[in-house]
Amino acid sequence: KSTSRMPAAPDISYELDVRGMRASELDWELESYLSKAVQANLSNVRIIHGFGTGTLRQIVREFASSEPVVKSFRPGKRDEGGDGVTVIYLE
Repeated sequence: KSTSRMPAAPDISYELDVRGMRASELDWELESYLSKAVQANLSNVRIIHGFGTGTLRQIVREFASSEPVVKSFRPGKRDEGGDGVTVIYLE
C-alpha cells in the first residue's frame, strides 16, 4: 500500500556514543544513525568515539569521508571533547 504522507521524523539525539563498540558493529550503527539524522533534518551530529587506540576514530572518519549524506566533518573542539569526538555536518 502506498501513501503520499511523509513518515514522521524520528526522535533522535544530536550525539551517538560508540565508545566500547566493536569495530565490526560500527559501520551499521553509523549508517543507521546518519540515516535517521538526515530524516530528522539535523544539520550536524556528534559521534563520541573516545580516545583509546584510535581505531574507532579512524573508522568513524573513514566512514564519514565516503558517505554521500556527509557534507564535511571535523574533530571536536576542546570544549566538545577534543579528538575523542567527530562532528559531522550533513547535506
